[in-house]
Amino acid sequence: MAGLAVLNVFLLILGFVLLVKGADFFVDGASGIAKKLKVSTFIIGVTVVALGTSAPETAVTIVDAVGGSGDLIVGNILGSNVMNIFLILGISAVVCNLPVDKSTRFVDLPFLILVSVLFVVFGFIGGTFEWWEGLILILLYFAFMVYNVMLALKQSKLSLEQATAVSVADPDEIHVEVKGWYAKLKKGYEDLKEKVWFLIVITIVGLGMVVGGAQLVVDSAEFIAVDLIKLNPEIVALTVVAFGTSLPELVTSVSAARKGDVGIATGNIIGSNIANILFIGGIGALCTGANGLPFSTEGLVSGLVALFAAVLIFVCSLGKTKSLTRIAGIIMLVCLVCYYGFVFLNYYSLKLY
Repeated sequence: MAGLAVLNVFLLILGFVLLVKGADFFVDGASGIAKKLKVSTFIIGVTVVALGTSAPETAVTIVDAVGGSGDLIVGNILGSNVMNIFLILGISAVVCNLPVDKSTRFVDLPFLILVSVLFVVFGFIGGTFEWWEGLILILLYFAFMVYNVMLALKQSKLSLEQATAVSVADPDEIHVEVKGWYAKLKKGYEDLKEKVWFLIVITIVGLGMVVGGAQLVVDSAEFIAVDLIKLNPEIVALTVVAFGTSLPELVTSVSAARKGDVGIATGNIIGSNIANILFIGGIGALCTGANGLPFSTEGLVSGLVALFAAVLIFVCSLGKTKSLTRIAGIIMLVCLVCYYGFVFLNYYSLKLY
């Protein structure tokens, strides 16, 4: 048992290392590709980055829908959405202000609110998601992606039309000699970031490190919590698993905010929540077939909280600064504490009776 404990602590640390470095690679690659394509980092964040960081939720959904009862799917989707906004956007906003542009305020956020309402209504009526409801969710996600691709093409065309000036290097520019192996390695990395193939490679490698690191953290933390500390498995599911599947979004958004790529930070969360509801929810409903995707009373509560979270960031973005400020971030973190406080109190009160 002692050997397993040491191994799992090592895997936990390794998982966090992979998450942090993978997020750095992923953000560098995604933002670099956005600059090469002349599109905003928000669009890259709301599409490519969001779908990539939702990989853990997608894996959990497919496995549970095909080989399980499907009971974990709705909780995984809604729990991740609550965690994404309250925790991840909250921390990112505390790190730095997150500007929210006009199209995000009046298109993406209202769309997130709309699909959050639709998800709750579909689940509440009949207590399950039917396959045809899942198909509607998938089609809505396809329409959302088409809209963003068309917007990206429009931005790219506009950028090319406006590019009238050509930058010419100064022939008399003084080249500073780089000394030290670390400085040379860093300069080589920055030089390679100018090449599209390298940006694609570090994006894919970074995503793999993020998803793999998240899996290591979840598995090792669950072993430590359940087998070593002897915590209740249901409490572990509400905390470790929910937090673990949101780790890719957390490290990616915080890393992006720290690097100043605020478009990726906000786009990642908004796009990930939309992907969770429409893409992952739709896949879950389709994979469960005639049985339908179960939607419990707990799902209704979590669905309403997720809806409130979406409305909260919409309201916060309408302020004078048109951004998610540090105060908004603190409000989100307080809401997260209140939500989990309610979850724990409700769980233990039911256990007493």
